[in-house]
Amino acid sequence: MRRRLLIVLSGFALAAVAGFAVPLLESTAAGRTQEFVLVRTTDLDRFAALAQQATGPSGADALAQEVQAHHVVYGEGVVVVDRAARPIVEAGLRADDPAVAAAADAALRNQPTAHPERLRPWSRTPILLARPIGTGTQAGGAVVLRAEPIAAASDIATSWAVILLGALVAAVACAALAVLVARWVLRPVRELAAGVGAVTAGHPGAHVSPHAGPSELRALAVAFNRMTDAVATSADQQRRLVADTSHQLRNPLAALRLRVDTLDPHIADGGRRAYRSTVVEVERLEALLDGLLDLATAESRATDLAAGARPPARTELTAVVGERIDAWRPAAQHAGVELDTPAPTGPADVACTASELEQVLDVLLDNAVKYAGRGATVHLGHHRRDGRVFLEVRDDGPGLPADDVAHATRRFWRAPGGDARGSGLGLPIAERLVVARGGTLRVASPTGAGLVVTIELPVPS
Repeated sequence: MRRRLLIVLSGFALAAVAGFAVPLLESTAAGRTQEFVLVRTTDLDRFAALAQQATGPSGADALAQEVQAHHVVYGEGVVVVDRAARPIVEAGLRADDPAVAAAADAALRNQPTAHPERLRPWSRTPILLARPIGTGTQAGGAVVLRAEPIAAASDIATSWAVILLGALVAAVACAALAVLVARWVLRPVRELAAGVGAVTAGHPGAHVSPHAGPSELRALAVAFNRMTDAVATSADQQRRLVADTSHQLRNPLAALRLRVDTLDPHIADGGRRAYRSTVVEVERLEALLDGLLDLATAESRATDLAAGARPPARTELTAVVGERIDAWRPAAQHAGVELDTPAPTGPADVACTASELEQVLDVLLDNAVKYAGRGATVHLGHHRRDGRVFLEVRDDGPGLPADDVAHATRRFWRAPGGDARGSGLGLPIAERLVVARGGTLRVASPTGAGLVVTIELPVPS
């Protein structure tokens, strides 16, 4: 948009500068040409008058001296001929020259001399001017002058240089004005675009300056700030509701769990099944509350990262992966799942904190141990490419149907027939943490290859 606006404004500016510069150039050339012709015509009239008054040797000598002096001073040739076209005086020009003879013949027949074309800075061709001697219908002779336009062309070139310099200065001033106008108009647009980007990145409270640009854009900036305030308030209230609700429910839930556990020795055999179902539901409710708290924490952390409230982080991936594998190995053995230790690799730093990476790995390993099934193997591996680190958790369990893969990161979604105690918040929390750090989390289930979760994280700068 800035380029198009500058092109339009510059086009109008150049048209305006050309609108006054071109006529001024033409006017200057026309005025100097007219002056040049007028001076040479005056010289012709003077030579014709002297030739008409020359009635003896002294008069002829005076005419010859004037013609010779003109030739010496101006470098222009002059020829004076009589009625029969015989030369009377020649200075720098010969009467038998075809062009001179034609001009003299036209003057003897009282034909008007054609006006020369308008001079230009590059005009160098001499101009022949002729005038008859005498004022009657019968000319007594003719004067032919070869006018040199070099000096006049030089004056025109000087005038044109001044005009073009002024036009250049005006064009530069117009261009600078166009840049200032474009900046004034587009600055609030750029701020609005940056504000929208900040809101998209998870910082709904972004504000833009409402004091720059045209009045329409200032009004738009005010409306944008009101909108972001409303979005920020709504998002904050939503996070507070989730966190407060989870905290408020934890105490009565802990009391309920305590009473349910206390009832265990007093349950008769006939009520054991219902009692176990109750315990499962209580455990599921506890997991759901824990997941909601983790999700609220992840959302808050993502907002802080988008707002720049947290400093950049750096974590060595290999050490964290090895630590989490050791932590989950007992649970995997109990579930009949083998954890495949990745081959030793060099250090790989990623742009996130150790606690965030541990939380993400715990989610992925928990899902793999729970759902891969007995006899399955879980592989972990990572590599670096194009300034990004790719961490892959792969199992050779049953995987997911193609229709269910797209729902794996949806909140509260659980695979049909899966663990009833799951909250459906593990992968959404992991994805939110990864995306907040500028990465991506992808879930795939190749046919016959189980489930593959790939995490892509940037390398710290």
